[in-house]
Amino acid sequence: MEISLFQLVVICATIAVVLGFGIRAASSVHSTKGFSVGGRSAGVPLVAGGIAGTCVGGGATVGTAQLAATAGLSAWWFTIGSGVGLIIMGLFYARPLRRTALETIPQFLAQNFGLTCGVFSSIVSSIGILFSAVASCLPAIYIVSAIFGIPFFPSTILLILAVAAYAFFGGMKSAGVGGILKMIVIWVTMAIAGAMAAHSLFADASVAAALPEGTFNLLHGDTGHILANFSSVVIGMLCTQSYIQAIFSASNPRTASVAAFFAALISLPVGLPCALVGIYMHAAHPEVTPILSLPVYLLTEQPSLLGGIAMGGIMLSLIGSIAGLSLGIGTMLSRDIFHRARVTLRARKIHKLADNPEQQEIDITKIPTVNHPYHFSELAVTRAIVLATIALAAFIALANEGSQVLFWNYLSMALRSGGIFLPLSFAIFAPNTVTNLGATLSMALSTAAALIAVFLGAAGNPLFFGLAVSALLIVPSYLHHRQTD
Repeated sequence: MEISLFQLVVICATIAVVLGFGIRAASSVHSTKGFSVGGRSAGVPLVAGGIAGTCVGGGATVGTAQLAATAGLSAWWFTIGSGVGLIIMGLFYARPLRRTALETIPQFLAQNFGLTCGVFSSIVSSIGILFSAVASCLPAIYIVSAIFGIPFFPSTILLILAVAAYAFFGGMKSAGVGGILKMIVIWVTMAIAGAMAAHSLFADASVAAALPEGTFNLLHGDTGHILANFSSVVIGMLCTQSYIQAIFSASNPRTASVAAFFAALISLPVGLPCALVGIYMHAAHPEVTPILSLPVYLLTEQPSLLGGIAMGGIMLSLIGSIAGLSLGIGTMLSRDIFHRARVTLRARKIHKLADNPEQQEIDITKIPTVNHPYHFSELAVTRAIVLATIALAAFIALANEGSQVLFWNYLSMALRSGGIFLPLSFAIFAPNTVTNLGATLSMALSTAAALIAVFLGAAGNPLFFGLAVSALLIVPSYLHHRQTD
């Protein structure tokens, strides 16, 4: 992929400006709550930016163009599903979740179904979200390699450094500010690129003649498979810590709900111009690797300045998505496992001292959280987990070069939703109607069912295997409660 010095400068400048604003926002972050939920004072723009900035990543842009090169306009279903999921979130989920004043989905589940359920959901969600981060790392590594003309390994290292700069210091506040700026860049540049690609598709008879039949049919291909993937995205949006975390950062429940609607309006249309570019590139330049369809189009078919800014926006969409997803994992593992372990250790020490008559005069409020020569703050641990997640996702992507970006997205949605969607929904809309054991078993066995379906290559979306098992365990518990109530 040829790139001029001018385009390279424009790409780097675009990324630097957005990263600069994000790092500047980080100067006000000094606590774990400030890092994970922005001090719980965010308005509609910041919350919507945090959500859209995370969900519009590799799958929504480069992945959609990649899939459109072979599947046509039906590749748009990914961002349609994201938008529909956010609308449902704004209508039904955002307000009750924000009223809890919590920080993570596992905290909410633990509050309703017990500690075991909360810890297990934290681990399961983290694995599922990690695969979404891999989906954004894949095209990012390809693009960095193509732009700078370097092998994949150093490209991976550069990507890790860029993502760390985006989210490591400022957390949710940096993600929100960066999300707003990058969405402005993507919306403007991709609208222009999509319009030009559509014009080229129909203005050039030879290009139009090369289009396969059904290219512009949203349901072209295996309709059942398309709708299953769409459903997995909708449900996945409602169960993902990274998006719910932005909801928790809102200043009040109404702000959370309105922000979800705005995020839907931002993210839903983004896939259309990306799909049009992928369709055009497949017809006009079939020699281009599908995963590079969008980057090559922006750098060769667009004016240098516009193409450079657009590529900077695409890189920011990938960086921001990886950062936001990693932040969700870091917050869950830090708050739901590390923090809880520290509290438990402290409680045990207090109990031990209370049972010792010789130490009754000790002020227990001055007992350190952990009895360890090295004391790490929770904020430091959260940042360390975020950094480790970024690196892990990048190296998994490096080990799976050539795989479909949207494959990882759909797999992620299935794994993190199969076990969590029904327990979460019952906890919100029908509290105290499902037993702790029923919810925990539902989560464990449905996740196992989804994983088994993946590894055995079972026909059908693994999400539905998980949901079926989850329903078999939760619904009887709910019906029994209704009968005995």
